[in-house]
Amino acid sequence: MQQQLSARGLRAWRNAIFTIFALSGLSLATWVSRLPAVRDELGIDTLQLGVLIFCMSAGSVIGLIAAPVVINRIGAKAGMVGALIVVSIGLVLIGVGSDLAASSPVVGLGLALFGFGNGTCDVIMNVEAAAVEKQAGRTLMPLMHAFFSFGTVAGAGLGALASGLAVPILVHTTVIAVAIAVTVLAVIRFVPSGAEADDAASAAASAPPRVPFRQRLVDALAVWKDVRLLLIGVIMLGMAFAEGSANDWLTIAVVDGHHQDNTVGAIVFWVFTASMTAGRIAGGPVLDRFGRVPVLRVSALLGVIGILLFIVSPLPWLAFVGTVFWALGCSLGFPVGMSAAADVDDPRLSAARVSAVAIIGYCAFLVGPPVIGLLAHQFGILGALLLILVLVVLAGLASPAARENHPSPVPAR
Repeated sequence: MQQQLSARGLRAWRNAIFTIFALSGLSLATWVSRLPAVRDELGIDTLQLGVLIFCMSAGSVIGLIAAPVVINRIGAKAGMVGALIVVSIGLVLIGVGSDLAASSPVVGLGLALFGFGNGTCDVIMNVEAAAVEKQAGRTLMPLMHAFFSFGTVAGAGLGALASGLAVPILVHTTVIAVAIAVTVLAVIRFVPSGAEADDAASAAASAPPRVPFRQRLVDALAVWKDVRLLLIGVIMLGMAFAEGSANDWLTIAVVDGHHQDNTVGAIVFWVFTASMTAGRIAGGPVLDRFGRVPVLRVSALLGVIGILLFIVSPLPWLAFVGTVFWALGCSLGFPVGMSAAADVDDPRLSAARVSAVAIIGYCAFLVGPPVIGLLAHQFGILGALLLILVLVVLAGLASPAARENHPSPVPAR
C-alpha cells in the first residue's frame, strides 16, 4: 500500500509532476519552433523532412510501448529522470546534426531518441498524475495537461526569440537540454518512493514466484481485451484527432477555407490554444462537481457545435466563436481518458492501461493530420474537417466508459 502523505508532501509531489509535464511541453515546442531552420540547414525537401519526423514518431510509439516495462524494472522516479535525460540527449543531437555535421542521419537519430524519451515520459508522468489525483481526492489531470500547454507556450516563445536573434540551433537546443536535465534532477526528489507507480514496481518485483517474460508479455497485452478500455480509447481517438488536426490545419483552414490573411490565421490559432489551456485549467473543479461522463458528453456537444460553426460560418466572427467551442470541446478528452484508464484497483495494471490508451491517442495525433491533408486534396479543407466531426460524435457516444471506478474519493488527511 502506498504511504499517506502530509499536505505539504502531497503539494510538493503534485508540483513536481506539474513541472515534469511542463518540461515535456517545453522540449516538444523547442523542436517544432526550430523545424524550419533545421530544414534549411540540412537543405532537404518536404518529403525528406517527413522521413525525419517519422523517426520521431516511431521513437514515440516505441517509448509508449516500453514505458510499462521501464516502470516495472526501475520504478517511476528513475523512469521519468531517465526519459527526460534521453530527451535532452536527443535535443543536443538534433543541434549537432543540423549545425556541425549537416547530417540528416544524425538528426534522425536525435529525433528517434527525443521521441522515445518523450513517449516513455508521457506514460509514466500520466500514471504519476493519476496517483496524485487518488491521494488528493480531487481531479488534477486536466491541470497537469494545462502545464504541458504552458511548457509548449514557453518553448514556442523562446524558439521564436532564438530564431529572431539568429541563435544557432545547437546553442538553443543545448541550453534547453541542460535546463530540462537540471530541472528534472532538482524536482524528482519530491516524488515519493511510495507513489502508486513505484508500488506497482515493488509489487511486481516481490511477487513470488517470478513470472516468466512470456507470461508478463501476455498480461501486458491482455488489457487490449478490455472492452471498456477500448471505448476509453475511442474517446481518446476522437478528442486527440480533433486537437491534433487543429494544431496542423486550423491556420490553413482559416486562410484557404475562409479566405483570410495569414495574420488572422495566426490569431485564430492563438485563440484555439488559449481556449484549450483555459478549458484544462477549469476542468478539474468541473469534473469534481459533475463527474467524467456528463462533462465528456457536454464537451463532445461543444466540439460538434464548434466544428460545425467553423466549417459553415459565412462570417469571420462566427468562425472565431466556433474555434473557441472546438477547443473547449476537445480540451478535456486526453487528460480525462488518461485518468479513466489509470482508475483501477490494482496499481500494477495502471501503466499498461495508460500505455494502451496513450498509443491510441498518439496514433490519432500522428495519423490525423495526413488523413485530413488527403481529404482536403479531394474535398477542400473545410470539407475534410467533417471527419473530425464524426469522430467527436463517436467520442461522445463512448463517454460512459470513462465513469469513475470510485465515485466518491476520500481526500487525503
